Amino acid sequence: MKNLKTILGVGVLAVASYFTIAADHIDAPAVSGGVSDITDFYAFQGENTDNLVFVANLQGLISPSETAAARFSENTLVEFNIDTDGDNVEDLVIQAIPRDGNMHFFGPVAPSQTGLNSTIATTAATTGIVEISQYQETPVFASNTAGMQFFAGPRDDPFFMDFAQYTAIIAGDAAGFNTPGADTFAGTNVLSIVVEVPKALIGGSGTINTWVETKTK
Repeated sequence: MKNLKTILGVGVLAVASYFTIAADHIDAPAVSGGVSDITDFYAFQGENTDNLVFVANLQGLISPSETAAARFSENTLVEFNIDTDGDNVEDLVIQAIPRDGNMHFFGPVAPSQTGLNSTIATTAATTGIVEISQYQETPVFASNTAGMQFFAGPRDDPFFMDFAQYTAIIAGDAAGFNTPGADTFAGTNVLSIVVEVPKALIGGSGTINTWVETKTK
């Protein structure tokens, strides 16, 4: 593939091929604890009801003592996939990849290819860049002229899961969850990528399917 380059802000991004590798918290040994390990994906209507918010959390179970040293990988592309016509194939993507302390965003844009492989959409009309926030410092946010907003950096893991009780249920040793149960992930952190996008940039019939992938070069 021809290697193209584009300059965005202070970063230089090279076009390359990426393939999917992902997980969900600690249940995929091949990537558990790695830089491409997805803990959770959230999609919801924004405080501004004309917008949607997509959140990808990576690298779960980071202890507070290790959070300051945690980094996004420059070899890992995070891709938010959006299916607008109900065929479970992405019609649009929003891509995020770090370079030199910043997170670069491309899209929403129609992908050059669908499925497991991706190319960074450096020619996308809608792009953004945000400085990656540092642990225990004031979060940094950015926006672009299309009305999108961006964040990247460490956050407290918002996912509530009583993992010990879940294990007991699976083993047949418990009938259900306790109320409220024990938060297994309390006190641990994740690396979050957040993008808020106007619904008008996504279009479609009003109902979308959406999912997130990490793709490693």
